[in-house]
Amino acid sequence: MSNQSPRYDTTRRAWETIWDQASVETELETAHYARAMDTMRAYTAYLPKDAPILEAGSGLSAAVITLREMGYNVIGMDYAVNALEISREYDSSLSLFAGDVHKLPCADNSIGAYLSFGVLEHFEHGMSPALAEAYRILQPDGILVLTIPYPNIVHQLVEWRRKQRGESRLNDEDFYESTYTRDQLVSAVTGVGFTLCEAIPTSHSFTLWGLGGPFRAPGYYQTSSLAETLGAVLRVTLPWAFNFTTLIIARKET
Repeated sequence: MSNQSPRYDTTRRAWETIWDQASVETELETAHYARAMDTMRAYTAYLPKDAPILEAGSGLSAAVITLREMGYNVIGMDYAVNALEISREYDSSLSLFAGDVHKLPCADNSIGAYLSFGVLEHFEHGMSPALAEAYRILQPDGILVLTIPYPNIVHQLVEWRRKQRGESRLNDEDFYESTYTRDQLVSAVTGVGFTLCEAIPTSHSFTLWGLGGPFRAPGYYQTSSLAETLGAVLRVTLPWAFNFTTLIIARKET
């Protein structure tokens, strides 16, 4: 692809390494954490049960498996082939295929909903090409569900501290990751033709997890009861300052 950045392939290989060191069981556990379930409840009301749903960037298929158990017809896709192989070893009945979010092997107007969880921030050329491809394959009235990291107050503090120490930014030469403000996200989504339904700040407890100490509990990215309690307060009092991931729900209008 002409719009691939120099770090496109190295980021993909980094994800392959990440998935080799992970497990479906652990990813399924995190999918049932309170913060993940809160996010899922916010978008499932928009999902169709009478049309196929594509998760573009499905990793170890935790969302695919969870949503299938809820009665949704979900197909997974990833550019890290080993993630698909690991997923199939766990459940051979999963509908999965290898592909690129910028050139999907799907017909125009063929998909009822397009899911993207923490994927499009990893492309140095931006998210608009992938969003345009999502728009192409969605049916009229089809739903886009997108989550992207937000430059919250803790993220900004970490970046400032690294700069003061003369350290590099959070990105390195091999792995690309970015954050987007609410306005940047809404502009990108509406810029390719979608109509915004909701923009929701989420996972405030996980923002606190980034501070370490009393906000972390034993386990894989598990937040403590203190983080959950304080996160619930921040979700009401400072929803955007401590927003970890913005949930965007948008529609392809007829």
